[in-house]
Amino acid sequence: MALAVLSALGFSFKAIFVKQAYVVAPVEPVILLSLRMLYSLPFFLMISLPALQNIKTLSLRELFLLVCIGIAGYYGASILDFIGLQYISAGLERIILFSYPILTIILGVFFLGHRFDKRLLVPMGLCTFGVVCACISDIQVGNNESHIWLGIMLVTGSAICYAFYQAFSEPMIERLGAKAFSILAMLVSVIAVELHFFSQLPLSDLKQPPEIYVQCAMMAIFSTVLPVFFQSSAIKYIGAARAVLVSTIGPALTLVFGWLILGEAITLLQVSGMLLVLVGVLTIKSKRT
Repeated sequence: MALAVLSALGFSFKAIFVKQAYVVAPVEPVILLSLRMLYSLPFFLMISLPALQNIKTLSLRELFLLVCIGIAGYYGASILDFIGLQYISAGLERIILFSYPILTIILGVFFLGHRFDKRLLVPMGLCTFGVVCACISDIQVGNNESHIWLGIMLVTGSAICYAFYQAFSEPMIERLGAKAFSILAMLVSVIAVELHFFSQLPLSDLKQPPEIYVQCAMMAIFSTVLPVFFQSSAIKYIGAARAVLVSTIGPALTLVFGWLILGEAITLLQVSGMLLVLVGVLTIKSKRT
C-alpha cells in the first residue's frame, strides 16, 4: 500500500513540476520534455536493457505499430500535456487525464472490434460530467477564457494519445513482453522529442537557468522513473486491483499540492467533478475486470 501511495504521489507531482518550471523562466514546453526524457532514459535503459535481448524480429507492420504507439504514448501525450499546462490549472489537467479509460473504450470499439458493454454508459456519463464540472470551475476562476479552452483541448488531446497507447499496446506487449515494449516505445519517443526540439529550436536553447534543470531532474526521477517501479512493486505485493484503487488518490493529491505549492484555487465544483470522475473510472475498471 505504501508503494502504491508513493507511486500515485509521484505521478500527481508531474504537473506541479511543470507549472513551477514555467514560473521560473519562460521556457518552451519541448525543452522541458526533452530534458525530462534525457534525464529518465539512462535509468530505464539500465533496468530494462536485458529484456531487449529476447526480442524477435519484428515485421514491418509490427514495427510501424510500435513507432505509432511510442509517438502517441510517450511523445504526443506528453508534449500536448506540457503545452496545455501553460493555460490550465494542474488540478484540472490531472482530472482530464485521469478520465482516459473512456477514450480507451471508445477507441477499442471503433478500431479494435471490441464489444461495447451497455453497463459502461452510466460510469462513462459520470466521468464526462465530472470533467465538464472541473472545466467550468477553471473557466470561472481564470482570467482568460479563450486560453483556458485552448488548454482544455490540448490536455484532452493528450488523454486521447494516451488512450491510443493503452488500446493498441496490448498486442505488442504480448509479442515483446512488457519491459521490452516499454523501453522500445520510450526510445521511439525520445527520438521524436529530440527531432521536434532540433526542428524548432537551436541546441543553445538547452542552456537554461539551474532551477529549470533541477525541476526537470526531479520530474524525471520522482514523477517518471520511481513511480513506474513503485507501481510495479505495488502490483506485485497487493495485486493490480488494489493498486488501481490506491492510484485514484492522484487527482486529489494534485489538487491539494496545486493549492499548497502553486496557490491554485480549489472550488466545490472542481472537487465535485473530481469525485464524479473517480467514481466513474473505478466503476469502469471494475466492470472490465
